[in-house]
Amino acid sequence: MPDFSIPLSGLSADSTALNTIGNNLSNLNTTGFKGQSTEFEDLFYNQIGLSGSGDALQVGVGTKIETTATDYGQGSIDPTAGITSNLALSGDGFFVVKQDGLDVLTRAGNFQLDSKGNLITAEGASVQGYEGVGGVVNAAGALQSLSLPVGATEAGQATQNIAFTANLNAGAAVGTTYPTQVTIYDSLGQTHLATVTFDKTAANTWTYAISIPAADYTGTAANTTGTLTFNSSGVMTAPAANVTGVKFPGLADGAADLNFAFNLYTNGTPTITQDIAASQTNTATQDGFPSGVYQGFSVDNTGLITATFNNNQTETIGQVAVASIADEQGLNVVGDNNYMTTAASGQIIAGVAGTGSRGTITDSALELSNVDISTEFANLIVAQRDFEANSKTVTTFDTVTQDTIAMIR
Repeated sequence: MPDFSIPLSGLSADSTALNTIGNNLSNLNTTGFKGQSTEFEDLFYNQIGLSGSGDALQVGVGTKIETTATDYGQGSIDPTAGITSNLALSGDGFFVVKQDGLDVLTRAGNFQLDSKGNLITAEGASVQGYEGVGGVVNAAGALQSLSLPVGATEAGQATQNIAFTANLNAGAAVGTTYPTQVTIYDSLGQTHLATVTFDKTAANTWTYAISIPAADYTGTAANTTGTLTFNSSGVMTAPAANVTGVKFPGLADGAADLNFAFNLYTNGTPTITQDIAASQTNTATQDGFPSGVYQGFSVDNTGLITATFNNNQTETIGQVAVASIADEQGLNVVGDNNYMTTAASGQIIAGVAGTGSRGTITDSALELSNVDISTEFANLIVAQRDFEANSKTVTTFDTVTQDTIAMIR
């Protein structure tokens, strides 16, 4: 009598294959989705006798699902201009997110900020990484939930250094003055216009005087004057070092005393020269800035998160972690674009993007599904034909069974 379990096992396996293909097709537009394939294996065999040469005569009893393998190949990267919370992984690895107290993995980088500035997934899981303290990230530390300083104000910084890249006219007459200016900041973020006036007193010799408006301070200024000496080649020879301790005390706005350095050298090279060209200032720099309000953030290819403020300052907030796994096929797919580790996969090994076998991160972009629609349609036709063949086998077995019963009657 025919064994109906044989074609039924085929129908069951084909049904699973059709479900897998259907799931792939339904997730064509799912961010970071990784397609799966169904692989079969035969069942055990019954020995029904021996051949004349003594070889075993065996008949198989059907098929079963061996595995549903996941294709972790790279999906296309789709730019999402202006949405900096969207991150795409190029290469191996996974983002790590905290969900219900557990670290889980995902390739879907369609992250967002909640009202408190926490970087989260669409389902509310917290994106994990390394915290930045004072602009420095410790990538050897424990994973932390990442957040941005939404609504925060960065304190201003008083000017600590001023510098000019300038030339003084060697052909100018004694008594010629040349003023140049730079805007500086006090500890409260208030601006003050600092003027440096150069006065030629002799050949190859100029004096300088640093000043701010008289109404800006009430104390006695210190270290605001000096002499610059140049050699016959126009290279400054004195002072031999930067001028420190330039001070304007008793600021009218109540800020701390202005106390900064007048930098005449950069890496040992004078920034002020003297030649026959007209006196001019090419650049004027200082390192102070006013307070600023958080504006947004960006992420580089190693996952470093940099916050920007409306005072043109930036601060490193943290770094997005990327995890590597010993055996990706051992991961357990848990839905919501997430995976969990198992004994077969090995544990999460978190690190920095672009190191080891980990891929790099693209800001303002998403990784698309890696499902190929043409391949899936081809697989769908094959699975359909398999299902029809097994259905036909069941029908044939039924006919043979009915004929056998009729013979008995």
